[in-house]
Amino acid sequence: MRRSCLLWLMASGLLLGGGGIATAADEKMNVLLIVSDDLTNNALGCYGSRLGRTPHIDRLASRGVRFDRAYCQFPLCNPSRASFMTGLRPDHTRVHDNAVHFRKNIPDVQTLPQTFRKAGYFVARVGKIYHYGVPGQIGTDGLDDPPSWEKVINPRGRDKDDEDNNLIFTLNPKLKGSARYGGILSWHASDGSDEEQTDGKIATEIIRLLEANKDHPFFLACGFFRPHTPYVAPKKYFTLFPPDKFTLPVIPPDLRMVHPAPAFASAQKIQDAMTDAQRREALQAYFAATTFMDAQAGRVLEALERLQLHKKTIVVFLSDHGYHLGEHGLWQKMSLFENSARVPLIIYDPRAKGNGQACPRTVELTDLHATLADLAGLPAPKTDGRSLRPLLDNPAAAWDRPALTQVTRGTKDQQFYGYSIRTERYRYTEWDRGQRGMQLLDYEKDPAESKNFAKDPAYADILRQMQQLLRQQQEASR
Repeated sequence: MRRSCLLWLMASGLLLGGGGIATAADEKMNVLLIVSDDLTNNALGCYGSRLGRTPHIDRLASRGVRFDRAYCQFPLCNPSRASFMTGLRPDHTRVHDNAVHFRKNIPDVQTLPQTFRKAGYFVARVGKIYHYGVPGQIGTDGLDDPPSWEKVINPRGRDKDDEDNNLIFTLNPKLKGSARYGGILSWHASDGSDEEQTDGKIATEIIRLLEANKDHPFFLACGFFRPHTPYVAPKKYFTLFPPDKFTLPVIPPDLRMVHPAPAFASAQKIQDAMTDAQRREALQAYFAATTFMDAQAGRVLEALERLQLHKKTIVVFLSDHGYHLGEHGLWQKMSLFENSARVPLIIYDPRAKGNGQACPRTVELTDLHATLADLAGLPAPKTDGRSLRPLLDNPAAAWDRPALTQVTRGTKDQQFYGYSIRTERYRYTEWDRGQRGMQLLDYEKDPAESKNFAKDPAYADILRQMQQLLRQQQEASR
């Protein structure tokens, strides 16, 4: 009698811990992790972009929880990916550049996919999840982590052939090899279909894996390369964005006097010298590449629904870091301003009570490992992150955790760090422990980051509080 009553309660959904997300009473939940490369929130419709055309990501956001204050821990591909795939901040992984593999420093760490692999899931990667040199390493394993995966697929599309045939425009043709395209602004309106591009092939392979594993618990990681430079997409996407429709950022003439010099160290003279026409062409290409990537994500999400997997699959969409598109005179990444540190993050769990809402709380990408393990009911190793499960059920729930982001500056022999702590209202940044400058930003009064309140007497108490908060988070990360 007691057993039959228990079964009835489980079937009726009354053992869900107060109506929230269930774990043990459910069948195993699948995970589909979709990672974009170098994507800014400002190109996504669901984050308020006026020109962005991203209907598939927007639809996912409308069904899941959109995090409006999500931050990476290092705005560079390898450090960020090593961080969110382990759940450890960069000072724990000791990965601060694009060359070092995290297992050199923490050989026995259990990664996010390993947590699922240990639980009997089919775990596979297609495309860029750990670091790749883009575009040079497309089609290879890059800086992959073999223990993380049961299966890996490394597609190579015609975009790589276009690179090899020197069809891609670059601001600096004097550079050799792939360096002409990956680390500098470059773009190309390609011939051919979506499916011929690397990201198109990635979507095709992920769909095949979904079809082949629809009856077995899976953790599938789908790593798109776009919109990372070179901004390559089929020509039809370029036609959606006439260059004259873009308004170029207005940069206050005294901005570089307001903030410390290291804040702008990611600027490149060749980008400063671009004409307005080139800037608009770069914006056109970036938005085209983003819409192309969105279309490939859409193919994957539509397959998930066609196979009736959307009711038992947790879907996560994110970018490894943010991106500048001319704001503050900066392009690309590696700053500690909002555009570089902030990332899109959308989590859809079909059981979550908060679906369809935006979350204003400050979260980190390090939270991903703890969150997905928690949602799947799996034991996870100790990480620097915290499960976002409470925010998935109530996006407005109380939350006291700030976000920590860092970058390196200087040369290899004379390197120093910038650390930035973000709360819902403020950002405090120190360069070389404050010896090379400090920044205190108030987003309620100055969302454009045109002012620095670090020396304003009216902010003295806030400054001390933010400094103390930074020290606490730094200490916890070492």
